[in-house]
Amino acid sequence: IYTDPAKRLELYFRPKDPYCHPVCANRFPTSTMLLRVRRSTKKKQQLGAEDQIQPEVQFEMEILGIVTTVYKFQGMSDFQYLAMHSGPDGKQTSMYDKVLMLKPEKEEFFNKDLPLYIPPPIFSRLDTPVDYFYRPDIQHRSGYNNPQVSGENLIGLSRARRPHNAIFVNFDDEEIPTKPLDAAVQNWKKVCTNPVDKKVEEELRKLFEVRPVWSRNAVKANISVHPDKLKLLLPYLAYYMLTGPWRSLWVRFGYDPRKHPEAKIYQVLDFRIRCGMKSGYAGTDMPVKAKRSTYNYSLPITVKKQGSHTVSVHDLKQGLGSAGTSGAKKPPSSSYKLKESVYIFREGALPPYRQMFYQLCDLNVESLQKIIHRNDGTESECTERDGWCLAKTSDDLRDSMSLMIKQIIRSTRPALFSNTTSSEDGKEQLAYESGEEEDDEEEEEEDFKPSDGSENEMETEILDYV
Repeated sequence: IYTDPAKRLELYFRPKDPYCHPVCANRFPTSTMLLRVRRSTKKKQQLGAEDQIQPEVQFEMEILGIVTTVYKFQGMSDFQYLAMHSGPDGKQTSMYDKVLMLKPEKEEFFNKDLPLYIPPPIFSRLDTPVDYFYRPDIQHRSGYNNPQVSGENLIGLSRARRPHNAIFVNFDDEEIPTKPLDAAVQNWKKVCTNPVDKKVEEELRKLFEVRPVWSRNAVKANISVHPDKLKLLLPYLAYYMLTGPWRSLWVRFGYDPRKHPEAKIYQVLDFRIRCGMKSGYAGTDMPVKAKRSTYNYSLPITVKKQGSHTVSVHDLKQGLGSAGTSGAKKPPSSSYKLKESVYIFREGALPPYRQMFYQLCDLNVESLQKIIHRNDGTESECTERDGWCLAKTSDDLRDSMSLMIKQIIRSTRPALFSNTTSSEDGKEQLAYESGEEEDDEEEEEEDFKPSDGSENEMETEILDYV
């Protein structure tokens, strides 16, 4: 806990009770001293019968060091839930010996009739009292009717997303948009007030003229633009594909990749690094980190949120440090460009993450481009799974890329492959199907679904533009 300033220190009053809810302490900086105090008592000798013995007390103090960090428990500690059962007479009965298995038990232990005990799935996110300032009831004019409430505007766990007015298109949609929404135009014009923003807009227009389909990471690797401004600029120049071979990509207004066979090179490939026992190396053997992991999950109550600067329209107008006024607060780095490795695959280099979304034209390997262009000039139909490519093209690309990555890991850590076997034709057998990641079980390939392979990444990006 000490190594991570964003975490809170947990204290369990009943450590052996799995249902015990912890009390969390916040971290504070301090400059105090740690003292060791010793109290010694000496008894004086009795001089006479009338004299009383008066002990002599002495204190010795020693400075052991300086304390720079302190944890203070400031929250309430009454969020507890005990494994108890209330009988008809109101008597409370403990159920710990009935629900906790502390040793191997026989079948009779599991067949006992017990009262229903369901602990709460989640406790309050807050452990400090908060004053609520309720608004008074609004007095409407006569004849006013409340609007219809739908599932989209009900109170949820988090605030409603700020609309960025992006247009979403499915593969089955007949028409594609030719211009942005009026709200998207107004949003961009509202913040595009300095020369840097206009220059970024022209640069992005040129990118879409050269290449009509782009991923967001590819744009961020070619243009230095603040992420909050990019959220407003992309819906102004392009629409977002939800399903099909161009899913999770931004397409220039008026361009329909389903009608142009040359758009084959812009299709997306969902690639995941294969690892596991059958591959000969585990996830920990690769110098490639996962984007997210359940092992690093922390409850919201145990995380101390850092104070962040709220981005306002005024900040966006000032350029957010790009080229605003002299009084504007500048970020540590004036460049927001990403590295090319976030969207380009090169032979001999590992991807930055275990799951990557590549466009086919960004696979800079000659052997992979040969697989992509096998049917050049003979494209007859654009399908939702393979687009303008031959069937199973994505699987062939993943196999070749996985073999390249395996050879890279073999060269860096040859001890992992000391028992690797090869097939009769000399090619090494690959372990997993393309949809698996860090899974030791072999599964058959499932039928294709429109959002198959990119669900988690797409939902993350879609929420930024809804």
